[in-house]
Amino acid sequence: MPEGKAATELLTVGEVARRVGIATSAVRFYESEGLISAVRTSGNQRRYPRHTLRRLSIVVFAKRLGIPLNEVAEVFKPLPSDRMPGKRDWARISARWSALLSERRDQIERLRKELEGCIGCGCLSLSTCKALNPADALALDGAGPQRLLHED
Repeated sequence: MPEGKAATELLTVGEVARRVGIATSAVRFYESEGLISAVRTSGNQRRYPRHTLRRLSIVVFAKRLGIPLNEVAEVFKPLPSDRMPGKRDWARISARWSALLSERRDQIERLRKELEGCIGCGCLSLSTCKALNPADALALDGAGPQRLLHED
């Protein structure tokens, strides 16, 4: 923390945006989504507590991982809004997201194997091809490419 900066100091939207590396409109958007909160000055300007930097850093990190914003909002619900998330908070969040990422990695690996099979097949018309679905028989199983989504 720069010398002379108190932990209780309030930051402007521009200061927060610069520190986190996002646009001021993104700061306001995340506030409108309830991920952060601001106080208002007598002139109705937003001011953010310093712990907002940590919360927004988590949002930016989640975005890089491809974690949807609604998932970020979900893990933020139990966090106190008056302080920055601590090690215990981060351990809980990272364990949850690690499981999501592992599941996504497994799905991508299955899709990669299917792609290799389709490339090897070359025609997508063999009865063993998972992309084949005569007469839309898999519609009863639900929306989407059922054979690609489920390994059965």
